[in-house]
Amino acid sequence: MAQRGNQLDSDKISCSICLDLLKDPVTLSCGHSYCMKCIKDHWDEEDRKRVYSCPQCRKTFTPRPVLEKNTVLAELVEELKKTGLGAAPADHCYAGPEDVACDVCTGRKLKATKSCLVCRASYCEKHLQPHYDAATFKKHKLVNPSKKLQENICSRHDEVMKIFCRTDRQIICYLCLMEEHKDHDTVSAAAERTEKQKELEGSRGNLQQRIKKQEKEELLLQQEVEDINASADEAVEHSEEIFTQLMRDVKQKVRSQQETQVSRVRELQEKLQQEVAELKRKDGELEKLSHTEDHEFLQSFSSLSALGESTHSSSSNTRPLTYFKEVTAAVSQTRDLLQDALRDGRTNISETVSEVDVLLSGPEPKTRDEFLIYSREIILDPNTAHRKLLLSEGNRKVTFMDQEQSYSDDPDRFTRWWFQVLSRESLTGRCYWEVERRGRGVNVAVAYKNTSRAEWFGLNNKSWSLCCYPEGYIFYYNKVCTTVSGPPSSRVGVYLDHPAGILSFYSVSKTMTLLHRVQTSFTQRLHAGLGLYDSGSTAEFIKVK
Repeated sequence: MAQRGNQLDSDKISCSICLDLLKDPVTLSCGHSYCMKCIKDHWDEEDRKRVYSCPQCRKTFTPRPVLEKNTVLAELVEELKKTGLGAAPADHCYAGPEDVACDVCTGRKLKATKSCLVCRASYCEKHLQPHYDAATFKKHKLVNPSKKLQENICSRHDEVMKIFCRTDRQIICYLCLMEEHKDHDTVSAAAERTEKQKELEGSRGNLQQRIKKQEKEELLLQQEVEDINASADEAVEHSEEIFTQLMRDVKQKVRSQQETQVSRVRELQEKLQQEVAELKRKDGELEKLSHTEDHEFLQSFSSLSALGESTHSSSSNTRPLTYFKEVTAAVSQTRDLLQDALRDGRTNISETVSEVDVLLSGPEPKTRDEFLIYSREIILDPNTAHRKLLLSEGNRKVTFMDQEQSYSDDPDRFTRWWFQVLSRESLTGRCYWEVERRGRGVNVAVAYKNTSRAEWFGLNNKSWSLCCYPEGYIFYYNKVCTTVSGPPSSRVGVYLDHPAGILSFYSVSKTMTLLHRVQTSFTQRLHAGLGLYDSGSTAEFIKVK
């Protein structure tokens, strides 16, 4: 409580000009007190007016009052000084080089909290108080602190500009309204601000909806990435399990057959060894017999039994080496079948395999026959077509019509005066197609799926466009146009090597002439696009052979 009382006393005995404790305090007849030097300096500035006012309540005095020291306040100030209590504000309350300073403060100035358009001055919190308390100031226009108050004042009439001229789209004062803006469409600046604020909020609302939609799509794409990664990991893991089990079975069967065949061969080997031993014994007897006398030889020879044929075959028709070669052949055949399945597109990685094949393929085509190897049939997407474009010939042909077509609403559709359409399928790898055109102007283009629906092809960094006119060609990309020279032709060929970042346009007649070539790095899949400029124009993707 004592601390609160001291702070209250400190506030009461602070000078509202320097905001410090009173020094040689003087009290005016209105009851407000100031430092002797502060009020003298303030009145010195008012000497030319011969009217002297109180900085707080604005009460005026004539003539200039004689100032006398208030001894009671002086003693109170001395008592507070002994407690070590001061009234100076913290350093962060003072105005810096970038801040708006209070115009009333003397010495080190405080930051202004408001600026007054009527007074054309800025005030700190304390010096602003009369604007809240005194009826004279309550009608003044207070704004956020500004160093550019003069910009709110009419340079011609030196009046506050509170009126907005919609005809000339500028803020004016009431004298301007009576003179050069007399018959113009005008409203108060506040009313115009309110209206524009509503428009701004509406625009922000639409922008935030688009942001939410894009963020939602981004989340869906992120989820798709996670699903792809999870599916790939699962496929790899499952495949590893299958092939691990397969290899385990192959090893088990091979080893089992190995054991059986080896055991069988060992058994035959033992029998053959026994037979060899028996034959060697008989051979020894025969050799011994050969050295006996005739009568003994003849008598013993007849008693010996015939040798006969062996009951075992050394060949045994067992071919373990051939058997295991058959196993190897079976495994190789399984590998070949798997590779064929991948090439035939029986898995979800067929496109990746295709793009790898493209990267490993030969050089860029030179003749039309070589280009036709990569020919693609292009089908247009009705959901992207402008309502004045009629699709026909199986959605390969587009015609500019005077009447709008009854297409459904779709966020991917080109609107307003962007008479364009995109292909249904995306383009990857190496592709070639030809466009037959009729009319004053036809746009032959490629673009990412998310290209702007409010711009012509080629006026952003998501589309590349060759504009074909009777007089010649112009290539557009990212709002940069390039004049293209080449023979006129009603047919344009387009070659795309997506992995290599190559996009080429050709004039096609009896021969092919390169019109323009782009070397870049494509970050997304591309779609073929067509744009028409005037009624009756047509463009068609030709079925090339």
